[in-house]
Amino acid sequence: MTGLRELQRRRVHEAISTAAITLFLERGFDEVSVAEVAAAAGVSKPTLFKYFATKEDLVLHRIADHLGESARVVRERAAGERPVRALRRHFLDGLARHDPVTGLNDDPEVVAYHRMVFSGASSLLARLHQHMARDEEALAEALAETADELTARLLAGQVVATQRVLARRNWRLLADGRPIAEVEAEAVRAAEQGFAMLPA
Repeated sequence: MTGLRELQRRRVHEAISTAAITLFLERGFDEVSVAEVAAAAGVSKPTLFKYFATKEDLVLHRIADHLGESARVVRERAAGERPVRALRRHFLDGLARHDPVTGLNDDPEVVAYHRMVFSGASSLLARLHQHMARDEEALAEALAETADELTARLLAGQVVATQRVLARRNWRLLADGRPIAEVEAEAVRAAEQGFAMLPA
């Protein structure tokens, strides 16, 4: 019974998310009300808020799905592998997979989604920064298992900033119309440069 309930919950979550992203991309984040999203998804507003705490979360849950990923990479790295080395490898693997979180994905909806997030409403950017702060905190906790607290916090901030700069750069190049094969080569070089600047 629990399995069926969880499956139904996931379906409702996905229906709300799909309706929201579709409407936001068509008309703009500020032009669509929560009530319109709820109606498009076939749920009530109270039901919508059981799944998404804020309007901004209707957009950012796709990014929030990656929260804690860097911390997980650090904790699950191979014995003897340095944290920055593991994070670099993970980011490069993401580029090779064209993972949207790296910014290197030329699907029109993904490019439009990133444009909405990075160039959109100030409330979206503020909520994004909250998510990034939580991700940084989680990474700092993972790094503190092998370093002192200050070192862990400083390195976590540098890693999160590096990943953010690299992802936005990749998205901007694709949004400017550059072919992904060309951008990918640059993205790999930029990632190598960015991670090389971090303490080993």
